[in-house]
Amino acid sequence: MNDLDPWRARLMQLAVADAADDGAHDLNHLHRVWKNAQALLKDYPGADALIVLAACYLHDLVNLPKNDPERHLASRQAAVRACDELGKLGFPADKLAGLAHAIEAHSFSAGIAPLTIEARIVQDADRLDALGAVGLARLYYTAGRMGSALAHPSDPLARARAMDDRIYALDHIEVKLATLPATMSTAAGRAMGERRLAWLRAFRDDFVAEWGGDVVDD
Repeated sequence: MNDLDPWRARLMQLAVADAADDGAHDLNHLHRVWKNAQALLKDYPGADALIVLAACYLHDLVNLPKNDPERHLASRQAAVRACDELGKLGFPADKLAGLAHAIEAHSFSAGIAPLTIEARIVQDADRLDALGAVGLARLYYTAGRMGSALAHPSDPLARARAMDDRIYALDHIEVKLATLPATMSTAAGRAMGERRLAWLRAFRDDFVAEWGGDVVDD
């Protein structure tokens, strides 16, 4: 990957210049997504690593809040901006379409199916960062910014209510995060996702036991 280092430095500069005030989508998030992608690339030696690298670092160039009604459009806007910026830097023109698709398809809310191996890798790599210990920290960081409660006061496992992760942060584990491993497009991504989800559910059970509710039987 050493031949990618010069581009990685330029991509980080672009990402930092456009970074939003969001600790869940900061430069460290981009580093982790690229780290995940590197692990997945080992299974796909034919994938274009430069497209994957660029998409990992530029997929959040436009980052709208979780509760923004236009959030589903953010990845398309990020793709347009990324291509515009990279065109000025001499990024290979024949790779821009693949890059744009990888950025557009990474978003859960956009609902765009990844049609290339590069897009599949980037989508899985980004979703992996929503799972496990770091994913849990990001969950509660975002919930705090949105003003959500930690959990329902008397029914944290939603045995007698509908789950609502906009109001109760703990609900987000089952409402969204538990669905992610099944959406992974790579075998390695699914395996890593399942391991991280198991950790999240173990945390949930410990949390509920301390909170005062019953531990769910999976």
